[in-house]
Amino acid sequence: MALQRGHLLTEQVNPDSLNLDQLSSIEFVELFNREDAKAVAAVEKAKLDLAKAIDLTAQSLNKGGRLFYVGAGTSGRLGVLDAAECPPTFCSSPELIQGIIAGGAGALVRSSEELEDRPQDGEAAMAHREVTQLDVVVGITAGGTTPYVHGAIKAARSRGATTIFIACVPSEQVSIEADVDIRLLTGPEILAGSTRLKAGTATKLALNILSTGVMVKLGKVYGNRMVDVAVTNQKLRDRALQILQDLTSLSREAADVLLERSGKWVKLALLMHETGLDKEQADQLLSQHQGNLREAIEAE
Repeated sequence: MALQRGHLLTEQVNPDSLNLDQLSSIEFVELFNREDAKAVAAVEKAKLDLAKAIDLTAQSLNKGGRLFYVGAGTSGRLGVLDAAECPPTFCSSPELIQGIIAGGAGALVRSSEELEDRPQDGEAAMAHREVTQLDVVVGITAGGTTPYVHGAIKAARSRGATTIFIACVPSEQVSIEADVDIRLLTGPEILAGSTRLKAGTATKLALNILSTGVMVKLGKVYGNRMVDVAVTNQKLRDRALQILQDLTSLSREAADVLLERSGKWVKLALLMHETGLDKEQADQLLSQHQGNLREAIEAE
């Protein structure tokens, strides 16, 4: 017998969109705008739990742990997206933050939601990646019930990992044992049950906050600049040079020379400029402060 989910907040009918198929295009857009604002409000109400998640995750990664996002369907794709964007933004190792989706890479472009019903696959994913007590596992499921995610969280807890749960239903509807329980209560969707809408938007916002907050804690940011940005194309090189110009008052040409001297590493270039150290000395100083530029500059 199929699991009954009609009582879940994400499955209920939105009374404000009962005439969705009769709206003009402008009325349709205005309705979406009003409903999407609820996603932002839902994230604000979860701020304390999000802050706790940032602190616990940063502590684990500082000790050599990894961050795993686990989900299925839209939730899984959002986790994979957030993980994939960290290396180019923060020059982090692809192994540091990883996205795991039920059905594997093929599920990113083709629906394979039937695979989310296998909790044993979630357990196997934790075993395959050899999750330990140093790691953090974030289970993402809008409706809160995805067996694949529950299997992964249960297995991660048994391995001693820190666990974080993100869902868009209240805990009294779906409960779980996790170190941090984040509930993004966006309410019924405009299109009933389509959690790629408000629930997906709120989840994306929450993941933005989590990963960026963790990277800030890890010293990947100086002020509000991406000083660990990977200079891998012309756009990113331009961004790197702009950061150097803004923070050092150097000319474009001088900033370009400094960037090359640093091995195309903005953080190291800034430290070299501020301290007068050569590349090798600056690199050593930065290592002594676990890559934290502000601490390295203040120490010197």
